[in-house]
Amino acid sequence: MPRPPAAAGRPLPSEPGAAGSERSRRNRFTGLALDRRDEWRADAARIGALWREARLVCVDFEGRALTRDAGLLALPTAGLDESVQAAASFLGTHDDQPWFALPATALAERQRPADATWGGLREAAARWPHFESGLFAYAKALLLWQSRARHCGACGSVTTLIRAGHCARCSNPECQLQQFPRTDAAIIVIVTDGSRCLLGRQAGWPPGRYSTLAGFVEPGESLEDAVRREVREEAGVQVAEAVYHSSQPWPFPGALMVGFRAIAGDSTIRIGEELEDARWFEAADLVARVRSGDMGLPPAISVSRRLVEDWLADELGQDVVESLREL
Repeated sequence: MPRPPAAAGRPLPSEPGAAGSERSRRNRFTGLALDRRDEWRADAARIGALWREARLVCVDFEGRALTRDAGLLALPTAGLDESVQAAASFLGTHDDQPWFALPATALAERQRPADATWGGLREAAARWPHFESGLFAYAKALLLWQSRARHCGACGSVTTLIRAGHCARCSNPECQLQQFPRTDAAIIVIVTDGSRCLLGRQAGWPPGRYSTLAGFVEPGESLEDAVRREVREEAGVQVAEAVYHSSQPWPFPGALMVGFRAIAGDSTIRIGEELEDARWFEAADLVARVRSGDMGLPPAISVSRRLVEDWLADELGQDVVESLREL
């Protein structure tokens, strides 16, 4: 696609080296150091053997994990009965340590350590080590999908989990449709116009918080087409060019956020139904508002924050970005 005239905005960095060898690794829940061992999932004997030395991530219906001392509780399998094993799903191995996900309903109250508590993923992502928060996110997303795949989408019959929890097969002999874990694709984008960036806010957000625009990809739509449509629908701005930035699993409840940077063609704002407000911000003005407390940025665990920080680094330098992280 030809680049727009200079007046429409600055050229976008399109090479990974423009902001690091792989930007996605800076996003929470990415780069999980776990070998998922897909080739083992159909081998019931191997999975059974792994169980004896495994550790469990236990997640309840609300999407909270069992924690201890403000960290992930790696529950051992010793002493757990066969019904618990049957309900667990294999996640993979890390340094030869097998990990399984377990719904809380499969674990009796007496089997939970007395000092264990339930913790949410958003809080964990902000405080826990990268591996623990990524493992929690993986387990949460897999178990959520299982809870929504209990019946066949074709004939309505009950399904049975196979492949160590990664496939739901219809129990109807005449159907036997197989469902696999799904992730909903969504785009998230920072749009620029020269030295300005476009941010919006929804009515239910904390006072003063503005963020990049986002939305789900529709059937028959490319990611870039979704960028153009969502920006137009939410803010009325026409996108002239969009390039990929990075991605992030976003298990709230089960999306993959695909981040973009875009240049506006027509910068006129016409706010749609989803936003309470949308504005163009000069970099220095945005920083001043954040420092004064009049404005809040997206949460630090989100790819939205990375998009804003990278743009600010381009405009004002990385030192300014680092100073905002201390607020």
